[in-house]
Amino acid sequence: MGKPAYPFDIDACPSPAYVVDDALLRRNLELLKQVQEESGARILLALKGFAMWDTFPLVSQYLVGTTASGQDEARLGAETFGGEVHVYSPAFTAEEMEVVLQYADHISFNSPGQWQRFRDSVAAAPRKVSCGLRVNPEYSEGKVAIYDPCAPGSRLGTRAADFMGADLEGLEGLHFHTLCEQNSDALERTLEAFEAKFGGYLADKQWVNFGGGHHITRPDYDVERLVRVIRGFRQRHPHLTVYLEPGEAIALNTGYLVCTVLDIVDNDGPNAILDTSATAHMPDVLEMPYRPQIIGAGEPGEKAHTYRLGGTTCLAGDVIGSYSFDAPLAIGDRLVFTDMAHYTMVKTTTFNGIRLPSICRVDEVSREVRTVKTFGYEAYRDRLS
Repeated sequence: MGKPAYPFDIDACPSPAYVVDDALLRRNLELLKQVQEESGARILLALKGFAMWDTFPLVSQYLVGTTASGQDEARLGAETFGGEVHVYSPAFTAEEMEVVLQYADHISFNSPGQWQRFRDSVAAAPRKVSCGLRVNPEYSEGKVAIYDPCAPGSRLGTRAADFMGADLEGLEGLHFHTLCEQNSDALERTLEAFEAKFGGYLADKQWVNFGGGHHITRPDYDVERLVRVIRGFRQRHPHLTVYLEPGEAIALNTGYLVCTVLDIVDNDGPNAILDTSATAHMPDVLEMPYRPQIIGAGEPGEKAHTYRLGGTTCLAGDVIGSYSFDAPLAIGDRLVFTDMAHYTMVKTTTFNGIRLPSICRVDEVSREVRTVKTFGYEAYRDRLS
């Protein structure tokens, strides 16, 4: 069999490289625009999931702004995206708050104590900032403990019991974030738990942020239910503005990681060593864990030739997984991992001095590949001193 059909010229970019397809990105954005129009919610891009700001002139045509996890993401959103800038952190320092107040339109505090510490700073800021509190509905839908903000002992969000006696004067919104790669039925159940615990605090609020983890652009996602759930909430609370802040949904299935086979060694089967790395370039493979797909490859044993694929770092567990191919792999062959736009570029490291993958885009009309950014020695050196 010949080589698989690729959606772009895989030899037109450096290796390794993240490649974002503008046509696929726009497809996601069109769906998110539809959700906004039909539900009345406002959708933000969560920069923790996707922060390739070269695409922001496109993304900002569809979404109302960004949500940040601290001062640097807030500044990036303000300077490269525009629109609304929302910020949440488990805890702010005084120095960070000075920066955040220059860029934020909304700030969600994690605890009443944080709000009380910074309330005067917010009031003295030269621009109006709407503040809210992240709450913990103490209701879990998450399947992976490391990604469950409502797990027992969680540090994220304020429980209903901790509202009692707390000074919350001046807060204008509530924020909950409980989902991870989940469908709208999980949101519907979570929202029921949220309203049961915190519905009594909504009368004097202006907005509620439903957080992220909504896999809206996944093929099996129930968009109609999402719209119905949001509309129902807005009917019950017509004075509230509803926000969603997905990260994955914006860039889901829009990107690739192109890499090259450097060597093949045998130990209880063939190991193909790639010029990429699970731990440095796709850490969720080890953290979730999960097995990313490769164009043209199958499960172990499904096709004629099976290889264990690993990276170039010294970590023994830097293994992406086992894959089968129609033809034997050869040194110099390129492989293309799919769904590599979200939680990849934002989580890369230069561990072992391994260089970061280049960043590329595919034009949605011409299909030409443009290299946006390459990384060399300086990217490693300048992180360390």
